[in-house]
Amino acid sequence: MPPHCDTRDGPVVKAAIKALETGNPSYVLIWIPKESEKELKNLFAKTLKARKAGKDAQEVADDWFFENAIRLHRAGEGAAYTGMKPAGLSEGPVVPMAEKAIENGNSGETIAFILATVEDDLNERFHHVMEKKSYDVDDVAAGREFIGAFIGWVVYSHHLYMSVKGAGGHEEKHGEKKCGCGGHH
Repeated sequence: MPPHCDTRDGPVVKAAIKALETGNPSYVLIWIPKESEKELKNLFAKTLKARKAGKDAQEVADDWFFENAIRLHRAGEGAAYTGMKPAGLSEGPVVPMAEKAIENGNSGETIAFILATVEDDLNERFHHVMEKKSYDVDDVAAGREFIGAFIGWVVYSHHLYMSVKGAGGHEEKHGEKKCGCGGHH
């Protein structure tokens, strides 16, 4: 997931809040790997007990539960837990757009935005390499600039293709979990 699974207003905490409000840990268990299910259920039970000790205890218990849910989620991806981040952090334009697409059942806006972004970036890299292509063979510095642009076009294109084909994303294809991406969440 992009950099918001570990935020106070991210999907893991939202699921944890729903679990606490309903008394049903299943809302948050879906975010946790199967091997951590027992641990989360134990934490959930302790949190529900602690919440009964008053408003201050409830706030502390809730935050403790949120942090542990995030920690277990991140561990399931093979990513380090670096604490619960504050609400309101920007995750860029794609995450809200992609989440909105899931809510309304229409991927068109997200796909169009991503395709336009990729096309613009590839065109910019291609034009850059074409600008650098014609250089005097004896101008080694200019030749090196061409090679930098060449790599910026060819290697980037390859990495982009490999990412699209499942070698560089949060998940492989259609929900098959990949080992931890190590990206920010």
